[in-house]
Amino acid sequence: MSSPSRSPWLMLLVLLSGFTMSQAFRTAAGIMAPPLQHDFGLTPQQLGLFAAAFHFSFASLQLFMGMGIDVYGPKRTVATVLPLTVAGSLVTAFAHSYPMLIAGQVLTGIGCAPAFLVCTVFIARNFPGERFAAVNGAALGIGSIGLLMTGTPLAWLIENVSWRAGFVAMSACSALAWLAILLFVKEERPQHHQPLQVLAALRGYGELFRLPHTLGIIGLALFSYAAFMSLRGLWLTPLLIERYGFTLVQTGNVAIAISVLGMIGAPLFGRLDPGEGRRRTWILGCALLTALLFFGIALKPGAGVEVGLALAISLLSGFGTLQYADVRSAYPARMTGRAMAIFTMAMFLGVAIMQWLTGGVASAASSLHVERYAAVMAGIGGFLVAGAMLFRCLPAPGGAAARRAEPSQSAP
Repeated sequence: MSSPSRSPWLMLLVLLSGFTMSQAFRTAAGIMAPPLQHDFGLTPQQLGLFAAAFHFSFASLQLFMGMGIDVYGPKRTVATVLPLTVAGSLVTAFAHSYPMLIAGQVLTGIGCAPAFLVCTVFIARNFPGERFAAVNGAALGIGSIGLLMTGTPLAWLIENVSWRAGFVAMSACSALAWLAILLFVKEERPQHHQPLQVLAALRGYGELFRLPHTLGIIGLALFSYAAFMSLRGLWLTPLLIERYGFTLVQTGNVAIAISVLGMIGAPLFGRLDPGEGRRRTWILGCALLTALLFFGIALKPGAGVEVGLALAISLLSGFGTLQYADVRSAYPARMTGRAMAIFTMAMFLGVAIMQWLTGGVASAASSLHVERYAAVMAGIGGFLVAGAMLFRCLPAPGGAAARRAEPSQSAP
């Protein structure tokens, strides 16, 4: 828990600096795609794997990050691994082979792994439950400043210096975020014997997966955020350049507009949260509407319409705020860290899988005589529909009031 000498809002803003850099790194591949393809001769499938490597390493560590947060606290967890972000981005910046590019992405993904999870758990522990959706939505919006960095500013830096300079600049910003967290975030020291707590936390994940509603939550989490990130973080720039001849800076301008709407969408949905009674209906409706917009882009209706559809997808992506609120209400407080970790792991594992699979779809499209981006956008929409059906058809959580009434325990 936080020290009374520090405002929860101040500490949250400082923690969000790490999330901001995580947002920048996970979307950098989209704007970096053309120069990387030029310098390394990457195929679409290799480009997809490059983007996915960050998310694979990010997602694979979420369970351990959740344990670390529950046992050691948000600050100690994020401060321990964030330096790997600095190292990974430098490895990428000075890479001279494709395996080095992948290695840099993996290190960066590990360093960013707890970035938003620590913010979510911090909010759950330091703000009233009825304000969770609104505060979490605001945090998502503030952290989306990282998306602005990988729009026009990064495109300008690439065109006027190099793509390597972009990774060096992001490395420097990550180092500043790490120092700020060390200096300004305070928390109490754990009072329990930590090795025993780690073992108890491991057993707690088994308890989570025994709850029948966990699979439905994970089913949609795998594809909801992945759909937006596959567009914004990988395929937007190549699509606009190859379909319509946009310049890199022009696509950066579109990325900026998409990012701004993303910043608005998260807090907007936090404010509009209808509560537990109707929240899951809203989530399902937003997921299906987003899939419909992707199918619209697949039809190649024209540059202006496609940019408009991409902007609408960005605004709708804010319904992820409702998914976080759904997770918080679906589990008792003693399981918050691990429940959020599993949800976050599913989200980013989904991003990695979708970016990797859509890279394969793009490579295979020409042999099937299908336009590359039509196949990719239709594939993303199809994945999202599948996730929505899992969310709808698998068991839903039971009564939240009963869950909150469970006796609190220090370990599961």
